[in-house]
Parts: sequence; structure tokens; C-alpha cells
Amino acid sequence: MEENKRKPLSRRDFLKLFGIGSVATAAAVSGCKKPETPAETEYKQQVEPPVGKMTYRVNPKTKEKVSLLGYGMMRLPEIAGKEEYDQEMINKQVDYAIEHGVNYFDTSPAYNRGLSERCTGIALHRHPRSSYFVATKLSNFSPETQTRAGSIEMYHNSMKELQVDYIDYYLLHSIGGGGMEAFNTRYVDNGMLDYLVEERKAGRIRNLGFSYHGDVKVFDYLLSMNDKYHWDFVQIELNYLDWDFANEINNDNTDARYLYGELQKRGIPAVIMEPLLGGRLAKLPQFITTELKRRDPEKSAASWAFRYAGTPEGVLTVLSGMTFMEHLKDNLLSYCPLKPLTAEEQEFLQDEIARKIVGVENIPCNDCKYCMPCPYGIDIPGIFVHYNKCKNEGTLPNDKESEEYARLRRRYLISLDRAVPKERQPDHCIGCGQCVEHCPQNIRIPRELQKLDKMIEALKAEDFR
Repeated sequence: MEENKRKPLSRRDFLKLFGIGSVATAAAVSGCKKPETPAETEYKQQVEPPVGKMTYRVNPKTKEKVSLLGYGMMRLPEIAGKEEYDQEMINKQVDYAIEHGVNYFDTSPAYNRGLSERCTGIALHRHPRSSYFVATKLSNFSPETQTRAGSIEMYHNSMKELQVDYIDYYLLHSIGGGGMEAFNTRYVDNGMLDYLVEERKAGRIRNLGFSYHGDVKVFDYLLSMNDKYHWDFVQIELNYLDWDFANEINNDNTDARYLYGELQKRGIPAVIMEPLLGGRLAKLPQFITTELKRRDPEKSAASWAFRYAGTPEGVLTVLSGMTFMEHLKDNLLSYCPLKPLTAEEQEFLQDEIARKIVGVENIPCNDCKYCMPCPYGIDIPGIFVHYNKCKNEGTLPNDKESEEYARLRRRYLISLDRAVPKERQPDHCIGCGQCVEHCPQNIRIPRELQKLDKMIEALKAEDFR
């Protein structure tokens, strides 16, 4: 075995190697390349979204109007060539969002190398406090933050970074991962859930809820305790693929139909995450995109997904991580105002489009980067995103009898090297499994990396035949 496979990177070595500052939790450091600038044809002649047309939903507890589009501060723009977030562009996009009616901004101590709350606070503090709602989370994934003192410190640090003296929407972050044992460790045994309930009574938390990924037993347990905790909202993954196929795509996921239905029974507002499944529903295989364009040539693939997520009754807001202004404008067009899907359109997406996407069999990676950093320096999401992109474009070199095989084989290997440095590719995975517990999609990451490594090595071997 090669030396670089045997010796893991220490946390300090990883941060030094990739120029990353310290963060609140090891589960959320991102070593990925920054997203490519969008160059899709649909953005070249983009229509300017109207001002004053945002669709709002009413919080049944506070009676406040919440914008149907929520700004997810997870994939912030960076300065080209630097490991530095572009605060000027963040400010510009936040200003534009507020101008067009967006008033819900979602962040976490775990996002953007631990800097999301700070960047968000700088951008929002320039606006009147009454003009926006800020949501953040108790992202106590690492052992040092799971003590009572560590969790309380994280909670108060969020207010400091956001420059606020109260938080509008506060969440237990990603309950379900690790099952009931992890939930009890993070929120019950240390007394943090009771502490947060008291903070809500004191007014420093206006709405208390949780986000869910993973073991549905934890989701069901928390809803069964609604009479005690009185959840003000719950954040779930909902899109037309996950509605009926979340479990089929990944055996450990729960269909959105069930999650949404359970919230509706109890009258708990739903905050929607992953309306695009990390961008997968915006970058569909060409034959599926063509089918959507045939129905409405003027609308992007993403707009179909946003209209789907925003149509159901009981949805308070739909979150989107918008790195580029083009994405923000396109999403604003979907909700300024919302044109709800008809029953026929919903069935079309759920039954026809979703089934075809399932047939493509992508790796269900949302590029959330929770799996990072890998102790061996592997760019896990970068590898999966590259594979899915080639899969969707139909450029995987699968058929050796095809006249295109040699060209596609060369293209795949060259594009992989450009997207992911050689020292961060699948062959460096030793199967330690550290990444698995942090993946919200419950991907068996070492197994997928080993499959891709086997495929890549076979393609490389063609050069020596």
C-alpha cells in the first residue's frame, strides 16, 4: 500500500494543505473546488424579476409574513483564485434579494468553512432588523461541541456572528443522523433541548424547530413529543424526486410524502430544503430537460422544481443556496409571484419525470460537503459531482464497441484531472468510513469511491494495451 494511503492527514495538516481556517465542527469543512460560473444558455437572456411580487406565507404562530423563497447561506460566492469569500458580492446579492422581497435567511455554524454566519451577519446587519428573519442551527456534530458548555457556547456565538440579540428560527441540526443514540447525546443528555425551550420562553429564540435527515424513528419521536415541545416549524427535504422515491434512491432516506403528511396532521409549518437536490434537478439529463422545455420553453428546469416545492399547503418557505446572481434571479422569477402547479403538472413531475431520473441511477450526492474534510484529502463531493455530470450528459465511456469510446474515455480522464487533483481522487480512499456518518443522504461513500476507482483504473489501463 502506498505511504499516502497509510498515513492520514491530521486536522492541522488538512487545513494547512488546503488553506482553510478553523471551523466550529469537523463535519462541515469544505475542501471542494468552488462552483463553476453558470454558462447555461437559459441565463444568457435572463428576464429581470419584478419588484413587489414576492409570494408570502403566514407563520401561524407569529402571523408574520415569510417570503416563499428563503436564502440558503450555504454556498456563498468566493473570490476567484483565493480561499476567501466575496463579502462584497454576498452583500450585493443579499441586497438584491431583500429588494425583491426575500426576508428569510438560513445559515449554520457548520456552513462555508465555519464562516457562513459571519458573512451573513455582515450582509444583514446593514438592513433594519425588522426587515429580515434569520435562521441558524445548533450544529453540534463534533464531540467537543456536544457537551452542555460547548453547545451553549455555539448557540451564543451564533448571535455574536450574526450580530443579533435574538434568533427568529432556531433548529436542532440534522436530527436522525446516528439514530436516537446520537440525538440523545447531542440534545437530551446534555440538557440542551430543555435549555433551548427556556430560551424560546425568554424571547431569544422566536421559533424553535429541527431539520431532519436519516433515521425516521427520531423524526417520529420528536413529533410524538409535540405536545411537550410545541415545534414551531420543521425543516424537511422535499422535491418531486424525493416525494415517492427517496427511499428507492437511498434505502436510508424517507419519502417526502410521509414527512410532509406527518407535519400536516399536526399543523406544523414545513421549511423546505433541497428543492433541487443539490442542483441535480437543475442539471437534468438532456432528454429530460427537452421534455420539460417542450411543455414550457420559457422556464428553466430549476423553475419546475421550485414551483413543485412551493405549491403544497403548509410550506412556509423554500430554501435555496444561491451562489450566483443568475440563480437568485431565476428563483425569484419562480416565486414573484408563484404560479402553483396544477394537479396534472404535479403528477407529470412525480410519475413521469421522477421515474425517468431514478432510471439514470446517479450517485445521490447533493454536494453539501458535510462529509468533508476527508482525513486522506479526498475530494468526495467533487468526484461524485463529476461522475454525475458525465452520467447526465451521456458522456460516460461505457460501450467499448462504440466508435466514440476512445474519445469519451480520454475526455472522462482529462476532465476528472481538471475537476479533482490527482492526490484527491478515489484511489486514495482506504475505506475508513469517517465520512459515512456525516452524509445526510446516507451514501455508502467508501463503496462508491471504490467502484469509481475500479472504473477509472480500467480506463487508464487501456493506454497499456
